[in-house]
Amino acid sequence: MSKRTPTKPSYFVYVIELKPDLLSNKRIAQANPGYLYQPDRPLLYVGMTGRTPEIRYEQHKAGYKASRYTRQNCVALRRDLFEHLGPMTRDEAIEMEVSYANQLRSQGYAVWQN
Repeated sequence: MSKRTPTKPSYFVYVIELKPDLLSNKRIAQANPGYLYQPDRPLLYVGMTGRTPEIRYEQHKAGYKASRYTRQNCVALRRDLFEHLGPMTRDEAIEMEVSYANQLRSQGYAVWQN
């Protein structure tokens, strides 16, 4: 019987600010039901990656494995909103991506998350 090796924490949840004109998109509006969007807060994309958030941000901008909403609508990588999360295992990142998107929505942000 072999012991399972613990997964090394090498995944990140990251946040990208998107152009505000996407707020009029029906799918983005539907992704934020029941939350009070505060107009002074930017529209955000929350994702997870096994690369560094900086590399993944550049991939989004280049269109590599990018959501159609991030492909040409990236404004900035919002380190201030995710650096406190630190590296985690893949399973933790999968769970954190969804829960953190919901947490940001509860703080008044509109969020797109796959």
